[in-house]
Amino acid sequence: MRVWLLVIVMMLCGCGQHRSVQSSAATSHIQQNAVAEMATVPARRIVSLAPGITELIYAVGAEPFLVATVEYSDYPAEAKKIPRVGDAFRIDMEKLLALKPDLVLAWGSGTAATTIEQIKSLGVRVESLDVKHISEVSKSLIKIGQMTGLQRNGTQAADIFDREMSALRGLYQDRSPIDVFVEVNARPLYTVNGQHILSEVLTLCGGRNVFADLNQLAPIVGTEAVLKANPDVILSADDKLEQLQQDWQQWPQIKAVKKRHLYVVSPDTTTRATPRLLQGAKEVCQALDKARELG
Repeated sequence: MRVWLLVIVMMLCGCGQHRSVQSSAATSHIQQNAVAEMATVPARRIVSLAPGITELIYAVGAEPFLVATVEYSDYPAEAKKIPRVGDAFRIDMEKLLALKPDLVLAWGSGTAATTIEQIKSLGVRVESLDVKHISEVSKSLIKIGQMTGLQRNGTQAADIFDREMSALRGLYQDRSPIDVFVEVNARPLYTVNGQHILSEVLTLCGGRNVFADLNQLAPIVGTEAVLKANPDVILSADDKLEQLQQDWQQWPQIKAVKKRHLYVVSPDTTTRATPRLLQGAKEVCQALDKARELG
């Protein structure tokens, strides 16, 4: 807020506009040089702006350098004790600056661009991680390892993830395809399109996302659309099984409901792009295999 107040005051008073522009440019140049210099040394005071990033930091073993994170950073359990600087919608800049971070890790598609730019404008190094595909989980592990001087840890964690995910893909690549409706929220009824990482997991398991062709990453759909798609399986990353069955029992004409192919998987392991995605993928594959076995 103080930064914005300063800008407004300068605009209102019109004080030495030409000089202030030069001063601002010089200050910006100094900040850029300082940030560039910080990028050459291992980060030792990190702020994470997403729960998934917090998990990735722990997976690399860089948690001793984590000075703050955001709400819902709850894995592993130790992460719950890390100080908070806000949530997905609001970051307390004063609290963040008081921690004197030498690296802020943002979620490319989740952290607001205005937030990233504001932090950068304060002379703090910001790096974005944007994990949209399974293969990018390992890339993020390697990148965090490089930024913290823990290259070996990052590479090892990435190799383990890639190797086990590849084995799982090989195990299910010849499974018979099965149509699936993915429910990520019941009220309103949200699903995911084919670009979402959960849909990629579904494909790995031999599933076909019935709403893969929709434009939005996480669109709202109507019950009528699900009826028309008539999936073999309804897979929820939102409700408990009892609630899921109760919600859909009034639509027995849907194949998934008629055959009782309604399954629940953990939202944390299936939607967070971290090494736990491997666990989530196994849950999804097992659910689809169960549907195949029951016919």
